[in-house]
Amino acid sequence: MQQRREGWSPRRLAACRQRLEGFTEDVFCSLARRDQRTRGLAYVRGLLSWGKRKSCEPMAARLGDVHAQALHHFLQASPWDWGPVRRRLAELAGEVLDPEAWIIDDTGFPKDGDCSAGVARQYSGTLGKVANCQVGVSVSAASEHGSCPVDWRLFLPECWDHDQQRRRAAHIPNEVGHRPKWQLALALLDELAGWGMPRLPVSSDAGYGAVPGFRLGLEARGLVYVVGVPQTASAYPAHAHPGLPVWSGQGRRPVRRRYADRPTTVRELVLAGGQQACVDLIWRRGSRGMQRSRFVALPVRPAGKVLTDAYPDGLPLRWLLAEWPTDQAKPTRYWLSNLPPSTRSWSWSASPSSAGASRGTIATRRTPSGWIIMRAGPGGAGTITSSATRRCGIEWR
Repeated sequence: MQQRREGWSPRRLAACRQRLEGFTEDVFCSLARRDQRTRGLAYVRGLLSWGKRKSCEPMAARLGDVHAQALHHFLQASPWDWGPVRRRLAELAGEVLDPEAWIIDDTGFPKDGDCSAGVARQYSGTLGKVANCQVGVSVSAASEHGSCPVDWRLFLPECWDHDQQRRRAAHIPNEVGHRPKWQLALALLDELAGWGMPRLPVSSDAGYGAVPGFRLGLEARGLVYVVGVPQTASAYPAHAHPGLPVWSGQGRRPVRRRYADRPTTVRELVLAGGQQACVDLIWRRGSRGMQRSRFVALPVRPAGKVLTDAYPDGLPLRWLLAEWPTDQAKPTRYWLSNLPPSTRSWSWSASPSSAGASRGTIATRRTPSGWIIMRAGPGGAGTITSSATRRCGIEWR
């Protein structure tokens, strides 16, 4: 079996040299000095070249026409602002992909030592375990054509806040400290908005969707979302409403409304709806035959102290989506969405052509990115093309 090579061959790099030069001239146009732009081109060529190791020394050895010290100086010491470069990359990605949604995710980078900025023993979804690694939070642009990261931040664990020796060695500025991943994600969305990127619906897994502050942050920014949540996420049924407790006649009269019962979990709410609430959907014909699953959509009121404090007059309605495969005794995946609560009817469709329907179809197709793509339609309707719900096609009016 031929070993899989990682990167481009020298022949391919040479054939694309002129295109790469044009690309890097565009991306690094904000750099004042020509030698900086030249080293930027060399760095991009090194990243594309054959070989698993992408540090300066092995890349310089493979390229042969640049010194490792020059690459190292360009990355570590040369005074250039990365902001305009990253912004131009985001703009180019947007032009190619014509994105319909932003995807929030994080990626782990395994490390052997403890000197790299942000490295620690922490959980990495990429590795599927706790390991010595760095973690980067990213926002990717997604469409039917694919997906691509357009902005990102390095996550700094709390243990780095007070380790001055490692901070100095890694050149971490004093004003940079630990921030939860969901706050980094919101900051990335703010940065994209500041760059003039479009306001798009947001998708994430339960690592972010389970945090009420993250969902509140999206709502405060006026963003539509469909985010994963664990089965233990608490919520009330749609018919639940708070009321004033009965005054005992002593002390102050109650002024804050409260719910009479304790909230339940999203799993219990879906189970209470029963399998009769599910819609069976054949979502594509694959190599193993018809691919199908069942989904249910329920209006609920997500609960918890953070949300109760944010909405003292009553918790708002949100849509709960769940996948309940026919061969499973209970649902397997759950999502919350702030799609319009006035939705009166839901229908399900597997027709790819329905994604552009003027009445607002959520038609599901499996995109290369494998995530939700949403689009708002006219007249109060809206569209979600959802492969993060992985196969769910829904129409609302």
